[in-house]
Amino acid sequence: MPKTDVYDMNGKVVESITLDDGIFAVEVSESAMHRAVVTHLSNARQGTQSAKTRSEVRGGKKRPWRQKGTGRARHGGTVQPQWTGGGVAFAPKPRSYRKAIPKKLKRLALKSALTTKVADGNIIVLDKFEFAEIKTKSAIKVLGNINAVESALIVMPESNMNVIKSTDNIPGIKTTVVNSLSVYDILKYDKFIITKDAVAKVEEVYV
Repeated sequence: MPKTDVYDMNGKVVESITLDDGIFAVEVSESAMHRAVVTHLSNARQGTQSAKTRSEVRGGKKRPWRQKGTGRARHGGTVQPQWTGGGVAFAPKPRSYRKAIPKKLKRLALKSALTTKVADGNIIVLDKFEFAEIKTKSAIKVLGNINAVESALIVMPESNMNVIKSTDNIPGIKTTVVNSLSVYDILKYDKFIITKDAVAKVEEVYV
């Protein structure tokens, strides 16, 4: 079973804990992680793009010139795609890009992503991560103490507004809770910072 050190907010090791094999040491499935990331990005698309077809363009239904005798090509109107201001051929319309992923596959992808963080030594467990007030300088100091200033995902057992607002303005840092963990976020950020209480909750929820 993998073991990892637990740090305090000053960057000092205070204890060591054992991580659950069934979550942090599974056989990594790259295909499952790929499927989860593609699904996440697809579901994030708004799908609100729209353009008018020739039937929706206002006006232009009258012939621009008579049918015969001008030496020019015949046209029945000016709403066709070849005309400036005309409709768009195969115009995009609002649609849903949502994809579904089986729960078992999603869970395997999440466990695989967590396993890669442990295997690469990019998981940092803190005994706690909290502030008495909203202060970005305090958050930067803590992240500096654990060498995770540039790119990190902070996972909390539950929402903490002081932590969220203290880290909001730090580029490359994102805060989330255990129940909102996504494979995309785990893989996107270099460091995976998680509190000891959040580790227990992950092992409880995703076992």
